[in-house]
Amino acid sequence: MKIIKSGITVLLMLVMPLWLYSQSENVDLVMVYKIKQEGTRNSKIEDLAFGLTDLTGPRLTASSGNARGNEWAKAKMEELGFQNVRIEEAGDFTRGGWDNLKTYAAMTAPYYTNFACNPVAWTGSTNGLVKSEVVMIDVRTEADLEKYKGKLSGKIVMMPSTSSTPYQISFEPLATRYTDEELEALKTESITQARRRGAGGMPADIATLMAQRQLRTRVTELIANEGIAVILNNSGTYNIPRSNGAGYNSGDKEPVAQLNIPMEAFSRLERLLRNNVPVEMEVEIKNKFFASPKVYNVIGEIPGTDKTLKDEVVLLGAHLDSWHGGTGAADNASGCIVMMEALRILKALNVTPKRTIRVALWGGEEQGLYGSRGYVSKYLVDPQSGKNKPDFDKFCVYFNMDNGSGRYRGIYLQQNEAVRPVFEEWFKPFNDMGASTITIRNTSGTDHQSFDRYGLPAFQFIQDEIEYGRGYHTVMDTWERLVIDDLKINAIITASLAYNAAMRTEKLPRKPVMPQPAGAQGRPMMF
Repeated sequence: MKIIKSGITVLLMLVMPLWLYSQSENVDLVMVYKIKQEGTRNSKIEDLAFGLTDLTGPRLTASSGNARGNEWAKAKMEELGFQNVRIEEAGDFTRGGWDNLKTYAAMTAPYYTNFACNPVAWTGSTNGLVKSEVVMIDVRTEADLEKYKGKLSGKIVMMPSTSSTPYQISFEPLATRYTDEELEALKTESITQARRRGAGGMPADIATLMAQRQLRTRVTELIANEGIAVILNNSGTYNIPRSNGAGYNSGDKEPVAQLNIPMEAFSRLERLLRNNVPVEMEVEIKNKFFASPKVYNVIGEIPGTDKTLKDEVVLLGAHLDSWHGGTGAADNASGCIVMMEALRILKALNVTPKRTIRVALWGGEEQGLYGSRGYVSKYLVDPQSGKNKPDFDKFCVYFNMDNGSGRYRGIYLQQNEAVRPVFEEWFKPFNDMGASTITIRNTSGTDHQSFDRYGLPAFQFIQDEIEYGRGYHTVMDTWERLVIDDLKINAIITASLAYNAAMRTEKLPRKPVMPQPAGAQGRPMMF
């Protein structure tokens, strides 16, 4: 009998901490109800979407459109009643300012047809309207470059065919949502993938791509010295050109004008030339370079009210900058819209959070997380010494949205197992909305990494891809890529998570500090 009692005592001792921990994650379902009602009945998603897409237009980093987007976001935050609203400098931007003022391209021989096109950011202008023959640089090796020297002045030049990918018909749907099976598979951690990434090897297709890029660099060097009028790039499909930027730094000589035309147009030109049919085009590109060496973030908040916790911060964020094609709707006006709407919902409900709930719309994400890294450097960690700043210990959590406009299906834990029981409870009221997947996996490529690298709780949501791959960084990234009902759901879930984090007794668990490998330098590793 004593043995049985002893066993029960031990069992209770083991279970009790878990029970207490579980109890600490009780969710205020009354507040969840209010958030759902406000986010559904009084949603401002469409108003915010119009303002940050059609009204402000594209928001290339350090462009006039970017400044216009910043000013609109600041004014809208003030209108919604957010406090401490400001446009805040985040750091230097070496490329400087660039605006596209005019773009036109058409084939004029052997017959006329105009092309959908998009200039490469931070490339130069043509000398007015250029009318010239088209020359295809057929380069397989660097030795092939010699035959073009001295023969390209004033010409419209197609980049090497080695960079072209033959079009293949796809029988996959253009828009997709996660299936139940895919979400279940996403829950598992892939050690094999992690090991492969850390092994230092490079898949054959990536190695080939790098070789092509190196050859392309040599071609670009040739072009810079030959007086070429325009470079045509094969970039895009479905007659939709893509957006990208040149490796330009402010003060450098302006690069030769480069124009992205989609595969369909590029391939037509290539087939004509390979069949010995002369091709002529007319192209006019007018771009403007100007001094704008800074990146800015737009910030607003609902201040905390608890005497002890009010200086701690629950941070919501998304990047406001976009590429210059389209209006940057899915990437990433959608994230900015959701984060602003989440804070609006809480403000409309007169929430008085214990901690400060802050929204930050980042600049310069597309060129390397400039805005979020600048925020971390200013408030959290000194980038030179690696030492924590005073606000490091006041940081509670960061939630990021940057996977298009699809519905939340759950969240990536970034290998932070300690937050799993927290999120399992927080997501329960939204399981019937399809958001229930909690995966230990990392995800990368956006602003949560600026915080996660220092072991801070920073998370990106699992989202349905919808048309993300098709519209991503193209001129079709416009209002039409937004799934308004999905964005409403995302804002509701974000508002609830932000409220839970702001009202929780303790900050969210952080990744433990792990000892560095022998000989390693710098800040301790976080896992």
